[in-house]
Amino acid sequence: MAPMLDANPDASGNASVANAIPYQGVSHAKLQALANKCLANYGTKFEKDIITRTDGLYVYTADGHRVLDWTSGQMSCLVGHGHPEVVETVHKHAAHLDHLFSGMLSPPVISLANRLTSALPSGLDKAFFLSTGGESNEAAIKMAKVYTGKFEIVGLGASWHGMTAQALGAQYHFGRSGQGPVMPGMHMLPPPNAYRSIFRNADGSYDWEKELDYGWSLIDRASCGSLAACIVECIQSSAGMHVLPPGYLKALKKHCEKRGMLLIVDEAQTGVGRCGDLMAINHEDVVPDILTLSKTLGNGLPLSAVITSDEIERVCTERDFCFYTTHVNDPLPAAVGDKVLEIVLRDNLIENSRRLGKVLKDGLLALQERYGCIGDIRGRGLMCGVEIVGDRETKALDLVLAKDIANAMYDRGLWANLSSHASFGGVFRIAPPIIITEEQVREGLAIMEDAFKNTPGSRPLY
Repeated sequence: MAPMLDANPDASGNASVANAIPYQGVSHAKLQALANKCLANYGTKFEKDIITRTDGLYVYTADGHRVLDWTSGQMSCLVGHGHPEVVETVHKHAAHLDHLFSGMLSPPVISLANRLTSALPSGLDKAFFLSTGGESNEAAIKMAKVYTGKFEIVGLGASWHGMTAQALGAQYHFGRSGQGPVMPGMHMLPPPNAYRSIFRNADGSYDWEKELDYGWSLIDRASCGSLAACIVECIQSSAGMHVLPPGYLKALKKHCEKRGMLLIVDEAQTGVGRCGDLMAINHEDVVPDILTLSKTLGNGLPLSAVITSDEIERVCTERDFCFYTTHVNDPLPAAVGDKVLEIVLRDNLIENSRRLGKVLKDGLLALQERYGCIGDIRGRGLMCGVEIVGDRETKALDLVLAKDIANAMYDRGLWANLSSHASFGGVFRIAPPIIITEEQVREGLAIMEDAFKNTPGSRPLY
């Protein structure tokens, strides 16, 4: 018989009480052996440790190593791991209102839709809820096609929107190879990368307007005349935490309006207070035609949202728009999303993100002054990127050094690198839970300082 795991083995080998912390006492070796035996690869190299517990801003390994989680899991646990009110909400709804027939409505879904649309600008009036960011982007792209009657979709180079067909077709960071053609009619704008773009003004500053206009000129030539929508992230996280330049989103919307296209903004990571505003679109004072949320809304549970205008919803309904899934508008995750929004708004966490984001960025800039391997610091609120280079003049990547620093940080108790894949370009992507305290920000910065100081090749400047 195949070996099994008990969630709560006690000294006698029997399952212990339900309140015990799961998997305490299960050895790393046993877990790793079972993983090697039965888990398939899905496109990533697994980290060396196995996590058996989470609590607040920390994760704990099977060997008892405590690590400050500066990526909020997969950029999702916005109000921390195991937030007591989220736990209570899950417990209550798992017991009494978990999952329903997809055509049935429930109070948590209605409440979340009302709380969410009430907090958003006019023009984002109707919402429905799915499970993942890829799903919500898939639905948004389909909605844009149904509404416009057109099929071509524009994405930004280095974007990440999900693994489903249309979302992947508009994604240019990674994941397109190995399966033959993607969806037809997909076009790419140049990635807005202020650090590395070749589009420069005479003084050397980034000329994003020329780059954007040039990109659209190429798309106009490639298009068959059926441009339906452009999908964009306000901060391209997988690209290396590149923030859209001030004015870029407004200019992009004008380009879309000129061509009769919809603008879709994907706020999987930037939404719900992460960047010092409720949504990143608030910072730019732009209202997209469709807004998608995921990750942060569910605090780690599978929940995403598609929000659009009354008019787009009306027309799509008349044209038989359908995105009917098993878990559309499920009550349990909706109840969690409603609670997350309540906590963020009630506890002034947007201001906390704004204030401590400044502490974080100032600390990272101080590190850049001390270590020559830090090429660029960028971000907004509690969402920052630190790019590691081999030479500041040439901006040459040094993925080996970046990995060495990442390992040193992790060994000292800080997780701040989401992926070791080369496509991520040696950038630490930092996005801690927005309940973080100043003490915890400084704790992480101190660990980073010690890791840089003790890693050969970091090139101390003084």
